[in-house]
Amino acid sequence: MRVLITGATGLIGSRIVKDCLERDIKVNFLTTRKDKLDSLPGCDGFYWNPQKNIIDIDCFNEIDSIINLSGASIFRIWTKKNKELILNSRVQSLNFLRDKIIENNVKINCIVSASGIGSYPSSDIHEFDETELNRSNYFLSDVIKEWEKATNSFKKIAENTAIVRIGLVLSDRGGVLKQTMQPMSFGFGVYFGSGNQWQSWIHIEDISNIFIHILKNRLSGIYNGVAPNPLTNFQFTKVISSIRKYVFFLIPVPKLFFKLIFGEMHIILFKSQKVSCKKIQESGFNFKFQNLRNSIEDIIS
Repeated sequence: MRVLITGATGLIGSRIVKDCLERDIKVNFLTTRKDKLDSLPGCDGFYWNPQKNIIDIDCFNEIDSIINLSGASIFRIWTKKNKELILNSRVQSLNFLRDKIIENNVKINCIVSASGIGSYPSSDIHEFDETELNRSNYFLSDVIKEWEKATNSFKKIAENTAIVRIGLVLSDRGGVLKQTMQPMSFGFGVYFGSGNQWQSWIHIEDISNIFIHILKNRLSGIYNGVAPNPLTNFQFTKVISSIRKYVFFLIPVPKLFFKLIFGEMHIILFKSQKVSCKKIQESGFNFKFQNLRNSIEDIIS
């Protein structure tokens, strides 16, 4: 098996590359930076620039599957320019890739594309699964709608098309864990507002394995990429602070503070989303990390 990966040098992508190679899955990857072409040992790197209609078509050599992780970080101030970047880096790149596959008559068995749980509504009591039709009414939900629409357009050319709605990814290389732990270096932890909002998280190893599980089993459809035991924001912070030494107290930070600092983007921090992973488990996937404490201890040990 040889897979073409976009976003391979990012947080999740680099872990998927590592796990693919360990399973003897060969990897081609696309990057928009020429200085990254040789950055992943054991892989073949190829340059592309969807905005300028540029792609090295040799990236399609011998591939039968695609893992799509392309997309600019959503954790930037949501100015008009940044909103365009966040949307186009996901939708435009996927549409461009699809068109080039068609032009070059490339045969694709499976595509697995990233998405996010951010489109689910906010609720302190309801658990959301992949059948949920209601959507949040804000920018990120609109992005996810167009992102998944672009992925589903591959149904015309791929035998299997799958989407993974990813929760908060825990890793020692950055992301939400690093941000949560930063103030703890000064002896305190921070939770958002009441701290009652649900946070659906997943260990970096498990989210990587979900993508590979879907790929190898040729699954189709939408799957939530979250661990079995979500926690409230307060519980999440409390567990991490109990593992870190010399964290003496937890401080609530009001919503207004984040709104003043981050503008519209502050919504992400206060959405309450308890998300189910039952569907991916029923497909035969087994989580290695099912509770937060074990996950954090594994990452920071």
